Amino acid sequence: MFDRLRRSPARRFAGAGLLLATTLAASAAGAASPDLLTRPIETPFAEKWLRPQAPARIYGDSYYVGFGGLSLVLIQTAEGLILIDGALPQSAAAVEAHVRSLGFRVEDIRYILNTEAHYDHAGGVAALARDSGATVVASPASAAALRAGRVVADDPQAGDIAGFPAIAKIREVRDGEVLRLGGVAVTARFTPGHTPGSTSWTWKSCEGGRCLDMVFAASLNPVSAEGFHFLADSRHGDLTAAYRRSIRAFAALPCDVLISAHPDHSGVDDKLRRLAESRSPNPFIDPAACRTYADKYEAVLDARIAKERAAAVSGPK
Repeated sequence: MFDRLRRSPARRFAGAGLLLATTLAASAAGAASPDLLTRPIETPFAEKWLRPQAPARIYGDSYYVGFGGLSLVLIQTAEGLILIDGALPQSAAAVEAHVRSLGFRVEDIRYILNTEAHYDHAGGVAALARDSGATVVASPASAAALRAGRVVADDPQAGDIAGFPAIAKIREVRDGEVLRLGGVAVTARFTPGHTPGSTSWTWKSCEGGRCLDMVFAASLNPVSAEGFHFLADSRHGDLTAAYRRSIRAFAALPCDVLISAHPDHSGVDDKLRRLAESRSPNPFIDPAACRTYADKYEAVLDARIAKERAAAVSGPK
């Protein structure tokens, strides 16, 4: 039933930018809507995160359905669709418009996978799950936050992150657990650090007989609320070694194509621009991408830890 969706990609993508802009405008106009699941979260980053981006086929049956500043990926299988992440509540209608513009049905989304329980990646999940009937899938730590509609207390950004629509029904997965649908196997790869429950997802996508290892990466960026330390403090032990293990495990993943949760963290935004110009060679194919991404954020972690140590030595001012 899905073969027909492969035809006329140029026709499907035509006008996608205008469609997105129109949908986002409608979402903004509906700020006073009684639909609590799509009520906008006020953030100074919304304009940057929700920059218009035309949907695109990345490789094989894997599609980009996100925005200029927030990644979402749709995976087509023989038995339905898998969506990774949900962006903001006010962007749910635009995500659904992207899915439809590719020729797919929102109602065919069977699973929605979450990378991290922050409002920029999980805020729209409740509305998307309601509209599609999909099962939400997350790590246990993320599931706790998704059910509460707020970040957990030991999240580095607790206190700085707004709440989001809660999700009552969630399927929890273990690290390394494989989710199967219609011949596609997606593996949960726990990468805690940025959040306690951060999860990256891997699968294979095939095109013309060539199958590649696809990776959707959770953020590895060690940012936090004021006063949080990754070094040991009164609330927890030293988190540095565990964070570093996450980064190095990520670097070792089989990886031909990388999509990071924030496009600008790994050059996804530039690759989408180049892909729109030419699919040959495909700019997303880069076997070094995951290691480059991991190396970048291990250096950021090193700088963060050095700063914390220096502050501990100098003492309060």
